[in-house]
Amino acid sequence: MATAGRSAVRVVVNGAGSANVSTGLPVLDHLLGLLAEHANFDLTLEVEPGGIETEVAAAGRALGQQLYEPLRADGARHHASAVVPADEALAHVALEASGRPLVVSNVDLTEARIGGLGSDFVASFLNELAEGAGITLHVRLMSGDDTRHVLDSIFKALGVALAQACRPRR
Repeated sequence: MATAGRSAVRVVVNGAGSANVSTGLPVLDHLLGLLAEHANFDLTLEVEPGGIETEVAAAGRALGQQLYEPLRADGARHHASAVVPADEALAHVALEASGRPLVVSNVDLTEARIGGLGSDFVASFLNELAEGAGITLHVRLMSGDDTRHVLDSIFKALGVALAQACRPRR
């Protein structure tokens, strides 16, 4: 298991979709479980306790760093997109292993609260993931009112897109 700052992470991209995640934030643990399930990644991630911002940043950066090589492997697609629903929510995620970390999103959850946390932690996580993985990441919310469903839809779509980008071209 590799360590990145205050975290330890292991990702098997051709896994069964299992997750053993302990970020200190149950909401983020749930979302990373959805990502692993929809990507068919086996994900083990532990973050040393600290402030919320530190834990979120460490989790995103560590996961991104572990995905850096699989996203650039010989024969891998290096780019992908997915549209995935969660009840009334529908999110589109597109990414490219560009080497130019960037997140472009129309999702604004700064006023939303889930699990007692401001949902802007998701923006921080996605920025750190993009930095660690060296990806350009586009997140579009096509519909959705319920914050939990919006987040579920985004992380499911992210998982599918990451899996496609890591898989060999046909």
